[in-house]
Amino acid sequence: MQKITRDLRQMYIICAHSLVDGRLDLDNVEDSGFDSDLPVFTVGKVATLAKIHPQTLRQYDRLGLVVPKRTRGGARRYSLRDIDRLCQAQHLSQDESINLAGVTRILALQEENRQLRREIRRMRVPSGSSVFAAGRNGEVIEVQRSERARLWRHETHRNDEELVAFDETDELGSSRSLIIWGSDQEF
Repeated sequence: MQKITRDLRQMYIICAHSLVDGRLDLDNVEDSGFDSDLPVFTVGKVATLAKIHPQTLRQYDRLGLVVPKRTRGGARRYSLRDIDRLCQAQHLSQDESINLAGVTRILALQEENRQLRREIRRMRVPSGSSVFAAGRNGEVIEVQRSERARLWRHETHRNDEELVAFDETDELGSSRSLIIWGSDQEF
């Protein structure tokens, strides 16, 4: 299990409260830069957040409805994705009177739908706007660039066209070339 700082844990708790209260959904969480699969929360913390009995969480785990990750010692650790799934399961079973088999099927379909929407969003992003990195297990993962990085790149490319040739008396050199980045024109 990965250790996280107290401040980061607090941010995850705030995010979990927003999920439980319905102010955020899992797509918003991931778009904000949170790792929705990071196992952060104990059974007691999730039970308190979701206002359910810890034994209900354990029962959901046994039924395969909400299956948290485990520490080396066997303790359950829940992620934001688990909390979102738990809230949806509670709503469907209590408010909509759907049995647990139906809840399981609905949650699977919702997750598939969410993944497809995410893939469509990814396909609409212009090429070159993603960065790839190595994950913890060596797998290649896609990292979306932040809006701030995109704005910085835009500003940089806009300023590239404003470059002028060095002055002959410039101490950096006497080059008279002009570089225009991103231009397809030949000079």
